[in-house]
Formats: sequence, structure tokens, C-alpha cells
Amino acid sequence: MRNVTWGALAALIAFVGPATAQDVRHGTAGAYLAARQASFENDYRAAAQFYVEALARDPLNMAHMENAMSAHIALGEFKHAEALGRRMLASGSNSQIAHMAVLTGEALAGDFDDLLAGFEAGTRVGPLVDNLLKAWARVGAGDAEGGLATFDSIAESDGLRPFAFHQKALALAYMGDFSAADDILSGRAGGPMPENRRGLMGRVMVLSQLGENELARAEIGRVMGMDLDATFSDFDRRLAAGEALPFSIVTSATDGMAEVFYTISSALNGEAADSYALLYARLAEALDPTHIDALLLSADYLERLDRPELATATYDRVPREAPEFITAELGRADALRAAQRPDAAVEALHQLAKTYPEVPAIHAKLGDTLRRMKRYDEAVVAYDAALRLHIAVAPEHWFTYFARGISHEREDNWDAAEEDFWMALDLHPDQPQVLNYLGYSLVEKNTRLDEALGLIEKAATLRPDNGHILDSLGWVLYRLGRYEEAVGPMEAAVELMATDPIINDHLGDVYRSVGRHFEAHFQCHRALSFGPEEDDAIRIRRKIDLGLDVVLEEEAADTMTVATDG
Repeated sequence: MRNVTWGALAALIAFVGPATAQDVRHGTAGAYLAARQASFENDYRAAAQFYVEALARDPLNMAHMENAMSAHIALGEFKHAEALGRRMLASGSNSQIAHMAVLTGEALAGDFDDLLAGFEAGTRVGPLVDNLLKAWARVGAGDAEGGLATFDSIAESDGLRPFAFHQKALALAYMGDFSAADDILSGRAGGPMPENRRGLMGRVMVLSQLGENELARAEIGRVMGMDLDATFSDFDRRLAAGEALPFSIVTSATDGMAEVFYTISSALNGEAADSYALLYARLAEALDPTHIDALLLSADYLERLDRPELATATYDRVPREAPEFITAELGRADALRAAQRPDAAVEALHQLAKTYPEVPAIHAKLGDTLRRMKRYDEAVVAYDAALRLHIAVAPEHWFTYFARGISHEREDNWDAAEEDFWMALDLHPDQPQVLNYLGYSLVEKNTRLDEALGLIEKAATLRPDNGHILDSLGWVLYRLGRYEEAVGPMEAAVELMATDPIINDHLGDVYRSVGRHFEAHFQCHRALSFGPEEDDAIRIRRKIDLGLDVVLEEEAADTMTVATDG
């Protein structure tokens, strides 16, 4: 739902960032400073602990309360957050996050009259969220007509029709009026609706309730294509068997409110700070613990916030019987690897592959994990399994071919690697990563340099600010003997990736080729200072000890010997 710009959405939500600290009173400075550092590092467990400790010594400090409350929400500890929110509001605060926590508690308790009274008293979260929640509160309080009218009123505002009509369609379906819900979701009433995951899920369920299983299957295929994720594969199987899918997205007004928080969090994804968008996803979880998409979204935010241990715990909450369990396990494997537990990630993926041997994504993820661990031979086996399972080769499979090609190349199986690289390019002709990797590999082999130049130049056109690609461009020009032309892209590469040892070393070789010997010698020392891998470090030290000319002549002789032997 990108119809509303972030600037407009920000105004509608009326977000005010976490409160700045008041004067830190004597005796609280240590806990406060520790809490601030923990917050800076997104260490929500430590932040909650230290802010609560600071509050014990300064119990009326609103900034400490709000920050502790935010940390508890991020941890998924809603009851603690609600208690702090009530303390803040009772003390006269108008904190947005406190209102979010308290109204969530009211919704969970079914206190819809209190919710409505709170909205009538003034803004709680922001205009958009308040009005959407108000509509659902009216539905929950038994005023279905008033709730639907509120959705209609929201839809009259510029850019908000998709938000309001999506929620209205869910409310109609919850009330059992599936025909009216489908009129909205199909675009027949009120114009086209954005085609997104939750909207498609809702329409498929609605169509099934209307006895239109084949139309529902056709919609899945039209929107999702051939490779369906676990959820829509499950839908398609059940629809084909003639099952009437229950409308399970919203089974209560409280679920509807969860959908509001989830929708806002999704809209903020990539547009606002992950730490802020996470709060909405966590409150969606609190309101509807069965909202698996909210769990997955929270886990994704936590991974990006570098909290893999919290992401792992969130993925673990997806039930084994849920179609999304595989997606959650794939995410959990990523989180385990990010938490420096790659062996645990591999074991989890091996077990998943045994349980679901026919799912290509599992084998592909296993291949990616093994490749990052430099277990290239095992990675190739996993990629082979993934590619065998695809019904037909499709453009989105380019990365699996590319990744298998890298694994082959690292195993010195160049013929198989090159075949995979070209296959990846057949599927995605303008993919700069593949163009650059193939081109650079040819340069390193000192073969077909003109062809390599064409590949790398195309990659550089597509990604002119990519340091690796500019390094490749400078390096191929150097190997072609076009030394003066090599200087510009190589200097640009070093500017973009100043601490990369190999790129600095390459610049040194280019400088030497144009007679800038002092700068070349400096680049050797600079490259060595950035901790290159041992083989590269040995080569750089030899250039420092013996001179660039001697090492390059030796390498040229070795290349000639290999070519002759071949």
C-alpha cells in the first residue's frame, strides 16, 4: 500500500519520537546511561532492565517510563508495557506510545466503550490509526452500521481509500456479508484495490465462502504466478479439493484492530525506522497471537535491528502445523547464522529438508548457508536439489544458478561455474552481480579479456557507484594494457571502498604501471594494513620485499607455464 507517501502517513500517524531524558537526578545516572547505550544498540532486554532500574530511583520520570515501555513492546512483553502506559496517562502524559499500549489493553479486555470514550476525548495515536480503530471499536460495541460509516468517512480523505476500504471489506466479511466484501476487494465498488498479500488472502477466503473456488484459484495464479509460497500452496490445494475456506483473517473486532496495526507496520516498512515500525507489528501480535504475518514481520524487523536472538524466538512462535512454518524456519535459520550459530542453522535446515524434501526454497537456503561457510561441495549438492525440484525454469531462479556457479568456481570447477553464470544471465540479462562476477573471473584467469571488458562495462553502466564493479573495470583495463584508462575507475573504487585490501592493492599495481612508483609502494603498505587473507598478504609482502616488477614477472611466467601445460 504505497498510495500514501511517507510524509503524509507520518503526519496522519502524528509520530513523536521517544521522549528525551529530563534532568538526570543524582543516583540515576548510571542506570540511565546504561539504558541509553542499550537502546542505541537495540538491546531491548538490557534497555528495559536499566530503564526500570532508573525508574525505581526516579519514579515520575516520563522519559524513562516511555523508553522502558517501548523496550517491553519490542520484546513482545505487552503486559509490562500496558502497566507503564497506564502510569504515564494517569500522570498526565499524552504519550502516543502510552496510548497505543493502553488502547491495546482495552481492546483485549473487550472494553470497546472505554476505547470509544478515549477517542472522543482527543487524539490518542494519530488521525488515521485513531479513526480505523474507532471504526472497529464501534463494530465491537455492536454498532456495525456506525463502524462501516466510519470506514466510509476515512475513505473520503485523499490517499486513504485503500486503507479504509481494505478494513471495511474485512469488517463486512467478518459480519458475513461476503458479497459486499468481494465487491470491494475485486475493485467493483470504489475502484481498484492494491494487490498485496493480505488483500489476496482475504479475497480468496471470501470467494471460497461464495462458492467460487475456481475463481479463487485463478486469482491466486494471476497475482502470485507459478511458484506459490506455503500459504497460497495450501489454499490452492484445499480449493482444488472443493473445501470452503473459512474467513479466518478477522474473527473478532479485536482481530480487526490487529489488522490495523499490521497494515500500518507494513506501510512503514522501509519508510520509517525499523524500531518504530516494530512497535506496530508487536501490538498486532498482542491483539491477535494467531496473526502469523505479524510474527514474521516482527522477526524480520528484529533481524534488521541486529537482534537475531529475539528474531529466533519470534520465529519459534509460528505453529508447526501452520503453512507458514517453513517460511518461519527459513527465517530462523538466517537468524541463527546472524547470531554466529551457523552449525545450528545448517542442522535446522537439514531437518527441515528431511521433513519437506519437495520444497526447493529449503534446499536453496541450505546451499546459501553452506556457501557462506565455505563448504562449497555441500552447497553444490543443495543447489542441485533445489533446481531439480522446480517445475520449470523461471527468471526468479537466476540467483540459485549464480550461487551454484560461485560454489563451482570456488571448487575450481570452472566449466560448470561458467555454464551456471551464463544460465543466470539468460534468466536475468541485466543482473550486475552476475555480469561483474563472470567478467572478473575471466580477468583473473587472464582469458577472453575483451569479452570480460564488455560484461564489466555493462555492469558498471547499471551500477556506476559500486566499488567492486569499478575495481573490476579498472582491473580488466589494466590487464588489457590500457593503464592510463585504468587509473580513474580504480581510484573511484578505492574512494568507495577505502578499507578493502584487494582494491587498494589493485590500485597500487595500476599506479606502478603508469610510473607512479612512490604511490604504488604506499598502496601496498595500505592494503596490508587492512588485514587481507593470508595468500593475498603473502603476495603483497613479496611486492614490498622484492619489488612489484619481480612479483609481476613471476606471476606472468606462472601464467605462461599453466597455459603451456594446458
